[in-house]
This record gives sequence, C-alpha cells and structure tokens, in this order.
Amino acid sequence: MKQYILSWVILGFFLTGCKTKPQHHQHHSDHKAGVVEENAKERIDSLFKKLVADRNVGGISALIYEKDKEVYYNAFGAQNEEKKIPMSRQTIVQIWSMTKPLTGTALMTLYEKGLFNLDDPLTKYFQDFRDMKVFVGMDASGQPIFEPAKRQITIRDITRHTAGFANNGSKEYVGPLYREANLLDRNSNLQEMMKKLAKLPLIFHPGEEWSYGVCVDVQAALVEKLSGKPFYEYLKSAVLDPLEMKDTRYYVPAWDQDRLSAVYFRAGEGNLTQRPDSQAIAYNTFPYPMTPGGYGLTSTLDDYMNFARMMVHGGELNGKRILKESTVKLMSTNQLDESVTKRMWLPDRGQVGFGIDFAVRLKPPVSAEENNGVVGEFFWDGAASTLFWVDPVNQLTAVMMVQLFPYDQIKLHNKFRDAVYGEYVPGEQK
Repeated sequence: MKQYILSWVILGFFLTGCKTKPQHHQHHSDHKAGVVEENAKERIDSLFKKLVADRNVGGISALIYEKDKEVYYNAFGAQNEEKKIPMSRQTIVQIWSMTKPLTGTALMTLYEKGLFNLDDPLTKYFQDFRDMKVFVGMDASGQPIFEPAKRQITIRDITRHTAGFANNGSKEYVGPLYREANLLDRNSNLQEMMKKLAKLPLIFHPGEEWSYGVCVDVQAALVEKLSGKPFYEYLKSAVLDPLEMKDTRYYVPAWDQDRLSAVYFRAGEGNLTQRPDSQAIAYNTFPYPMTPGGYGLTSTLDDYMNFARMMVHGGELNGKRILKESTVKLMSTNQLDESVTKRMWLPDRGQVGFGIDFAVRLKPPVSAEENNGVVGEFFWDGAASTLFWVDPVNQLTAVMMVQLFPYDQIKLHNKFRDAVYGEYVPGEQK
C-alpha cells in the first residue's frame, strides 16, 4: 500500500524547448547548418560533468539524432555507485511517464484499424462508466455533494487528461477514496482497475479541466478490450518489436537486472543518496500482473530513440510503419480547447498545449526561465527526471536518461535544452 501511495504521489509531479548560431559543415558548405555542432556537444558534456561532480545527479546520459544521423552520445557518472558500475549506453532505466506516449501509440494503431473514434463515449467499451458523478464540495453537515456529469467521458478525454479523474490522494473527500481503492495494485490487473475506477466520483465535469493522472492507464485497459490481448502483449507486437525495442519492458529478467540503474534521491545541493534497490527497482524485478499504461516500463537510450525517430519520420522507421503520418500529426496537435483554463501544472512546461499523450509546443518561450524549444515540437518526461522530445522542424530527436528524485528540482531539463539549442534569445526561433 505504501508503495502504491508513493507511486501515486510521484505521478503528481511529472514532465517538460530556440536558437543556435550558424555553423559550417566541413564537407558540405552549401548545406544548412545543424543544431548540434561542436559547441553544443561541448556544452552538453560540460553540463553533465558538472552535475555529476557537484553530486546533483548520480549518472546521466543522452542521445541525439539530427537528420537521421547520430550527432551526440555520452554518459557520465554511475549507473550504480555502490556497485561501482558506470552509466553506459546499455543502462536500463525506469522511464515512468515516458511510458505514456508508448501506450498512446499502441492505442492509435487500433484507431487506424477503425476500432474506435476519439469522440466515442467510454461507456461504449466500459458500461460501468455510464452514470458518473462529480464531487462539488461538502454541505453544512459535512456530507459530500455530487452532481451528475454533464456529459459522458470520451476516448479523447482519456488521451488528453480531461476525463475528470482525481490525480492524487490529497483531493478533498475524493482523495482518500482513491487511496483506499488502490487502483494500480501490482497484484491486480487493468480490467479490475477499471471496475474500481468507475465507482469513484470525478473531481470535475469531463472536458472542463486538464488534470494529469490515471487516464493513460484507462487507455491501456481500452487497448486490452479492443485488441483482445493483454496490454503488454499487444504493445510488444504492435510497437516495441517492430521498432526493435528489446529492452523496453515491465519485467527485467534476472540475467539483465545488473543493467538496471540505481535510483538517486537529492535532498539539496550536493546531497545525493542512492536508494536501496529492494525498494527502488522492485516493481521491475518481478512479473507483476499490473501493467500500467501511465508508468512502469523500463528502457534504454537506443530503444527510446527508435520510438522518437519513428515519430519524427511520421510513423515509420527502417521500413517498418507503426502509424500513418496523419495519425502522428493528430497525436502531436493540441487537443485542448481554450475554454480549458484550469491546467494543473501543464503551464510549467512553457507555451504548450496537449495532444494525444504528448505536450505540444504552441509558441516560443517568453523568457530564458522557460524551457527552450521549437514551435511544433512534442515531448514528455518522467518522474525520475528523464526527458525526450521530437523536433520536426530540425528533424531532431533527443533522449536523456537519469534516475533522479524528486522530479527535476535542478532545472535539468531547462539546462539540457539550452545546451542543445544554445541559450534562449528572445524573438529568435531556430
């Protein structure tokens, strides 16, 4: 139970891009300069070395492709300090919410097969959700007040976090109900989760707010329902295997567990401790029945890069088509109406909207404090401070792996993006 609550609380923290100086390619002087030239590589190396030296991260690595070429890779620090294992390209990390875009991709392969429409009500597939109630407060005698939901939850709602589900256990009245329900109990499964969830009140009317949470686990349950297969089995056959993502899985078998990164907790400047593996990586070292859509997968730099490159190519990589180009466009297009003004912490990610399981950059940063990035990029990150983005303008994909809690308190994403693109200059767009 404690482990579940920790996971649920952590799920409340997630996520996260512009200018570079021109450069001259030695052999192709007439070719447009790339983003990741020597200065950028030096900036990234310098940043990562300092983070490790100052004991603000344990181990960190990054991989960047630009125009189909690997333009940056390096790793610094320790995968496991206690065991003296250096961070490497083979290191397996817990990607937490970077699981979500993979779940969304699996779901959208079924969309392409005509098995659902985005505006279908969830009740078409899960009838238990037909009479949802919205908690609106407590009356004078301390009893909860409910209203019938103004409309049904749709599939579009569960792909953009507007369904109305509570996001953590701290919400008035509803929070304790979510904690008691233990929705993502490791020894339970996705279909049991859905039955529990349908009995819980919503915290807002569907479509009215953006609130991060269990929506993507609902997507995973829908994948099972539509495909007739266990979620991970379908994800593997439709997405992971064609992309040769062999290290992307929930359960890491014994022979690969020495590649699993330790997890580090930062309690302040230079105050870094390694969490006991028995707690930190326990979920991924046993084949539990629960396969969440919102977190739980492990991956490597190269595995996740294959996914990002497939996306920058409009759904195809190395002759394997996962999605149609039009579907990738749909997923990376803002789905939030301007009427959705309550957006939890999404505005912390900059001038962004939200597509299908990605944040989508709509405008350039307004200041250097915002995360650097290019209009049109889509991205997401994870609770352990991992990050990836897809920049279609520059045909650039970046993946950064680290295992750092609490989530990015050192402005790591901001600094990494600045190292890649060059420091933000107002009014300039790469």
